Amino acid sequence: MSEPVDNLIEEIVDVQTSHGTMAVLRKRPRVGHHPGVVMFHDGPGIRNGSHVFARQLATAGYDVVLPDLYHRHGRMIGYEFHEREADPTLLDHIKSVFACRDDDHMQADLDAVIAATGLDQSDRLGVVGFCMGARAAFRTLMRLPDLFVAGALWHPSDLCDDTVDSPHLTASDLDAGLFIGIGAEDRMQPVAAHQPFLDAVADQEHVEVQIYAGADHGYTWRDWPSYDEAAAIDSFAKTDALFRELLLRPDNQRAS
Repeated sequence: MSEPVDNLIEEIVDVQTSHGTMAVLRKRPRVGHHPGVVMFHDGPGIRNGSHVFARQLATAGYDVVLPDLYHRHGRMIGYEFHEREADPTLLDHIKSVFACRDDDHMQADLDAVIAATGLDQSDRLGVVGFCMGARAAFRTLMRLPDLFVAGALWHPSDLCDDTVDSPHLTASDLDAGLFIGIGAEDRMQPVAAHQPFLDAVADQEHVEVQIYAGADHGYTWRDWPSYDEAAAIDSFAKTDALFRELLLRPDNQRAS
């Protein structure tokens, strides 16, 4: 794990949920009050890359919380790429845990997190999600529109399915500012898999979609072979710009 940054407070907070204790990463600047951002991890779970990205967000001026969405199956489950390569059974374990994910559980976890960390006292929050976490981020924006006013979906998964509440069916009703970053060469969740969702938000000025040439799924993570520096840097810049616009407005009121 990378070294902590001196100007940040970094901690793991234990939050009580209806399904037991959940670990929550929290990283924020030591000085001042900063807007809150919830970060939903992806399939491989909480690992070094999760800490690095949360630290990057916190250094940019946000109070970042990252719930352990796999807490029903164990504490802080997460594997590095090199660990999975060395022991294929770890990938099997992640797949079995991933298969048990549940939208309602993730939203219940979110409610517990924002209450326990005091983020429920905020006027506005942001949310960022990766892969499966992007679906959770979208659910958050739709369920709590008065609180979560900005979101970012990085190399998302499962935005379109055959269920009655598939995200793409309500995407046209989204009112929050949103950035979506997808790799043009994403082999796990190709652009075509998201097309009904993208079509639903195509005319919304508050939604920005960026398709990155040459980028694959998981382009965020520096220590993974799918890392794409240009896509990661641009996605962070666009996410930060959106959050600064909607979370740091001096009048502290949401844009109409």
